[in-house]
Amino acid sequence: MTVAQAACLESALADGHRLLMTGAPALSVVEAAIRLLEDSGLFNAGRGANRQLDGVRRMDASIMEGCRLRAGAVASIEGIVHPITAARLVMEKTAHVLLVGQSASRFADYFGLVRATRAKRASRPRSPQLTPRAGLSRMLRLHQAIMRTGRIRARSLGKETVGSVALDLAGTVAAGASTGGVDVMLPGRVGDTPLIGCGVYADNEAGAVSMTGWGESIIRVAVAKEISDLLASGLSPVRSANRVLRKVVDRISGAAGVLVLSPDGRFAIRHSTPHMVAGSIGWDGRPVVRGRFA
Repeated sequence: MTVAQAACLESALADGHRLLMTGAPALSVVEAAIRLLEDSGLFNAGRGANRQLDGVRRMDASIMEGCRLRAGAVASIEGIVHPITAARLVMEKTAHVLLVGQSASRFADYFGLVRATRAKRASRPRSPQLTPRAGLSRMLRLHQAIMRTGRIRARSLGKETVGSVALDLAGTVAAGASTGGVDVMLPGRVGDTPLIGCGVYADNEAGAVSMTGWGESIIRVAVAKEISDLLASGLSPVRSANRVLRKVVDRISGAAGVLVLSPDGRFAIRHSTPHMVAGSIGWDGRPVVRGRFA
């Protein structure tokens, strides 16, 4: 965890707390906190999102509120700073839950979301023109070579997905997440973040859950919904998180981190990754940020 990351998280927590104390809904607080992290460029989201193997940033995000189980998400969206806002717009302006690819990007443009400035690339010698099949074949070989060395896992865990959970004064919980995915992944790869029940879940009868980590393992266990179901059965946030994270490790050698918040205000931050930069803030308004949680 860098000093800048810690300061950014503390700012997001403090701003979210102020909003909650004025009566703002949990959904708006979650969106505002994630927007700040997306804008910072310090995390794997928004301005700091990883690039896929073809050099393009394609981002995923989702948001959900626990009162009416409303949810919205985008996957493989390009060219904007705040995918979390695009996800909320999908929830509020359409009858759908998930929009993907160029259609999601056009949807974001329609609502005038802030565009990301394109970084200038250094000039390089022209490579021979490749057919689409040859280009994909080359990327597949590169991807397989990287996977054999473990580079994707090591690099992706160093710069994490961003997420947030909140409980408002009306007793509603909300959860959200935003990511650029794993570094140098195949174009079109989609992780857990935009999949409701995998990367996020929120239910006033159970609690709010937001995930980070190795997306493929999170998807295969449907982690967010499984933790939510344990919360609904009466298990505490700590026990629910620990049980499911242990399952991810034991069954498929996966790695994940989670924010869990129950409707009565109890919470847990747990991870099976080596580190997890995260924090919390309670009624006292004092943010606590660390790089590792038991």
